[in-house]
Amino acid sequence: MKRSAIAGIMTAVAATLAVTTSCTIRQVRPTMQSVHTDNAPAAIGPYSQAMVANGFVFTAGQVPFDPQTMQLVDGDIAAQTEQVMRNLQAILQQAGADLSTVVKTTVFLQDMNDFAAMNEVYARYFGDHKPARSTVQVARLPRDAQVEIEVVAVLLDR
Repeated sequence: MKRSAIAGIMTAVAATLAVTTSCTIRQVRPTMQSVHTDNAPAAIGPYSQAMVANGFVFTAGQVPFDPQTMQLVDGDIAAQTEQVMRNLQAILQQAGADLSTVVKTTVFLQDMNDFAAMNEVYARYFGDHKPARSTVQVARLPRDAQVEIEVVAVLLDR
């Protein structure tokens, strides 16, 4: 096939696509609200405990700080995971959600060898509900915590 014939075909295809395809771009400003509760550790930097946006709750990563003392709880990975889950429950409750509405979690572990012990506590809190999850080992967490967890949840119907 000659070069001019190919160019003609390409021009026809481009013209057809231009006529049959349309694209509309709308800029949407989401409704956003920050979340704060005294029942979970206060944000220690320029961030919120969570944000609610368009029916979803996005928590900041929670480490095992006692909300009253802002100190890392003593204990092993199980004790630290317990505190993290309590912190997440408090934030979700304040936002209008709970663990049953979590759709995605991300778990950060200082040592992947702690996975089984963390997972035992995690499973107890979620029960039969099994949100999507990613788990990664990291080099270091704030104040040398052993675990950090963040979640995305859907707001409860109220």
